[in-house]
Amino acid sequence: MNSKELAWKIRRHGIEMTHISKGSHIGSVLSVTDIIAVLYADTLNFNPKNPRWVERDRVILSKGHAGAAIYAALAECGFFDVEELKTHYANGSRLSGHVSHKGVPGVEFSTGSLGHGLPVGCGMAMAAKKNKQHYRVFVICGDGECDEGAVWEAALFAHHYHLDNLIAVIDHNKMQSLDFCENTITLAPFADKWKAFGWHVLDIDGHDHLALKNAYETACQNKDKPTVIIANTIKGKGISFMENNILWHYRTPQGEEYDAAVGELEGQRP
Repeated sequence: MNSKELAWKIRRHGIEMTHISKGSHIGSVLSVTDIIAVLYADTLNFNPKNPRWVERDRVILSKGHAGAAIYAALAECGFFDVEELKTHYANGSRLSGHVSHKGVPGVEFSTGSLGHGLPVGCGMAMAAKKNKQHYRVFVICGDGECDEGAVWEAALFAHHYHLDNLIAVIDHNKMQSLDFCENTITLAPFADKWKAFGWHVLDIDGHDHLALKNAYETACQNKDKPTVIIANTIKGKGISFMENNILWHYRTPQGEEYDAAVGELEGQRP
């Protein structure tokens, strides 16, 4: 499956999962979709038949509230049955609202408390270095998440220990929770901050699949320091009335809005 097909399926599953469960965060799911699709279609080393393979690349979705996107990607890649996606966020389901590794093949770490993913990614990358293993660690963060001090402590650690096998990807959709990032805590100059912390910085269109693929390849070839990919995205990408609309951080697609969202996606089927 190519990345365009996978991205479409992640968006379609995301709409369905949040519709059935009446769960939140579809805007975040849609913004991070292309980042995840290109990772799983074109970049990662993994084996769904052996999800604990020692040399697999690790992916941590630090912005765990967008977990539906990871679940959809894993199901489409064969880690578990696609039908299970319909249980998302239901009582007793292993597919919790914020992504969980408990009993879910392919999920490396439970997230939801923001700021935790990058520190854990540092530990995994350090372990690979010490054990002379060759896997890469990809940590997908939110831009609002970068208000957390733990992110910048991890950035210092990764530079100090030359973790060139660590790649952070920022879903830079310019929104967090109930407002725009610039109205909450200003991130600019965002790229310069990462450069000052000693990271290699790539600033790209986070919906351009070729740009994402090239950025991942460049990051994996980079030596001596970690890489951050600032992926500029649109919250709610793919559904016109959700795009850049802050309501869709928590709003769930129901009724006419659900029908309209499905109709738009069907018109985009690759």
